[in-house]
Amino acid sequence: MPQGSNPFQIYAVGGAVRDELLGIPVKDRDFVVVGTTPQAMLDAGYKPVGKDFPVFLHPKTHEEYALARTERKTGAGYKGFAVYAAPDVTLEEDLARRDFTMNAIAKDADGKLIDPHNGRADIQAKTLRHVSDAFAEDPVRILRAARFSARFTDFTIAPETLTLMRQMVQSGEVDALVPERVWQELNRGLMEAKPSRMFDVLRDCGALQKIMPELDKLWGVPQPPKHHPEIDTGVHVMMVIDYAAKQNFNLPIRFAALVHDLGKGTTPKEILPRHIGHEARSVHLLKDVCKRLRVPNDCKELAVMVAKFHGKLHQVSKMRVATLVEFLTELDAFRQPERFNDFLKACECDSRGRTGLENCALPETDMILTALQAAQNIDAGAIAKQHTEPEKIKQAIFEARLEALKHAIPSFRT
Repeated sequence: MPQGSNPFQIYAVGGAVRDELLGIPVKDRDFVVVGTTPQAMLDAGYKPVGKDFPVFLHPKTHEEYALARTERKTGAGYKGFAVYAAPDVTLEEDLARRDFTMNAIAKDADGKLIDPHNGRADIQAKTLRHVSDAFAEDPVRILRAARFSARFTDFTIAPETLTLMRQMVQSGEVDALVPERVWQELNRGLMEAKPSRMFDVLRDCGALQKIMPELDKLWGVPQPPKHHPEIDTGVHVMMVIDYAAKQNFNLPIRFAALVHDLGKGTTPKEILPRHIGHEARSVHLLKDVCKRLRVPNDCKELAVMVAKFHGKLHQVSKMRVATLVEFLTELDAFRQPERFNDFLKACECDSRGRTGLENCALPETDMILTALQAAQNIDAGAIAKQHTEPEKIKQAIFEARLEALKHAIPSFRT
């Protein structure tokens, strides 16, 4: 470590120390530097990267080294802070500003642990506890508490921490969250071991109603017991995203699983537990969510497709061949087969995210995959060369796909 003759002290902090104590693999290591200045770090060869406070990259390992700092609340939201980083800031002062006790443990170069807030005891007790009342000054910490609950599935949030989180919601602090940070934490939470725990926490403290009211409305909305033994729509959606996590599916699939049934929250009460037309309502609502949270296009596009067509997939066995080819075209399966496969995986989550149906058969998926393979076997390029007008090319390819499906799957209705 290129310290040279500088007197500053370096400590490993945060997640790396926590994960070592938990006995799980350490992905990233962060360090805090005490007793120095930005210029001394530059002189020692570190590269500056911090915007809001002094953070540097090690010249060889490229790991992050942040100067010890304190923070003072100056305004609403997670950016409303004045940061003080100077040689006189102690390690203990730096640790005191951190979010949870399990993240407020440092380790020196000799391996000695500095644990002023009893983080080790909370790790052993599997408790997520805030370090101090300064926790309430940063609304992102509510999202982090929820995300950590999804990652550390055997941890529980300390009652006093949950009380503080509820007070933060009631005081309006959550309203200051910016879309980018909300999405950043939500997508990371969706990729954890049990994402439903994140939304359980957000609901429990009242934050979900502020962040995604469209999703929050689903709890308590009934579905037909014949098709949904779990009945409650919110419970169903949580089962769906947890199934996606168990299959280690990617983020677009998990997000699509989360928002596929938003329209059920706006079903007129007089027609419950049926949800006629909920697909179109879901598309409208999730587009609003994606715009508000600035969701990336790959997540948005798959989510729209799943919300719009997941019900139609169940009708595949009853479709005529022409209707099936049109459905494959509508799903853009010929041009984007990878996204089509993600669509089917998200629909799998929907089908198996139901009580007692976690291993149900998926005949419609098998049928449409067989149909796609048959339709893909035609030589579209050769057919296109036989015609000059775009519409005639399109029609000729359509008819060729029809014939291919008729021969490959005689049981389909013509």
